[in-house]
Amino acid sequence: MQLFFAMSDFFRNFAFWIYYTLTIMAKGRILFVSQEIMPFSEESELSTLGRYLPAKTQEMGREIRVFMPKFASVNERKHQLHEVIRLSGMNLIVNNCDRQLIIKVGSIPTARMQVYFIDNEEYFMGRPAATLAGGTLAKDSDEQLLFFGRGCLEAVRKLAWQPHLINFSGWFTSMIPFYMRRINKENAFFSGTKLVITLMDDSFKGPIGGDLERKMKADNATAKDLRLYGEANYMGLMKSAITYSQGVIIGSKNANPELVAFAKENKRNVLDYTEDRDEFYNHINKFYDSIIGRIES
Repeated sequence: MQLFFAMSDFFRNFAFWIYYTLTIMAKGRILFVSQEIMPFSEESELSTLGRYLPAKTQEMGREIRVFMPKFASVNERKHQLHEVIRLSGMNLIVNNCDRQLIIKVGSIPTARMQVYFIDNEEYFMGRPAATLAGGTLAKDSDEQLLFFGRGCLEAVRKLAWQPHLINFSGWFTSMIPFYMRRINKENAFFSGTKLVITLMDDSFKGPIGGDLERKMKADNATAKDLRLYGEANYMGLMKSAITYSQGVIIGSKNANPELVAFAKENKRNVLDYTEDRDEFYNHINKFYDSIIGRIES
């Protein structure tokens, strides 16, 4: 009889462990930061990923938040965007100037998904996209990068919503690792948060405008930060972001092969591209679990 009860306890505990693994570990809070999201952006490989991956992740039982830049190409009236007053209003210092952070929100009703937009009069209003015609950049593209990267994380902190993992996609999101580390030096809000970068086919021509190194130094960049981000072009930004990330998703079959090789040579956890979209999104969510590990609460 004692053996019977002992075996019953064993199987009950085993069943609980299986339940815990399949349900608790499959959940978690994921922050998505994307350069483009359909239907707010024109249809592309990146905007399609930005639209469907978060929705699939939410369907799998995770909590999500989604952020993107509010370029002028985003039609506020068509998508019924409105300002989130409780999140807006703080000033971020960029290049020794106060810049107001404006947060707007829109929704994708068919996906039951909200998207938060980072906006600012100087950096985004009247700016159609991340790159100008021909793939070149605006003169103050360095300040746009800094404002957007910090603005996303400050808004999330103001939401008091701590993500287990941040998946950022597109070169315009490449300052997320720098600012996450900078914020953690102040109050460790993102302590334990993991970073995953998605590599796409989204390069731009030439160096970014302005003086990124000087402006990062004013934002308490370390010598390592400055060394990594010192080459202020597409390859430099993306290699820096890869270096500070725990995982790398190859989001396009046309992703830069040098960056893919760099991620593997530096022993990052790498998820290779899969052609079938649904299968790929399932692989990505399993990849999230492997990066996050067990969630205790």
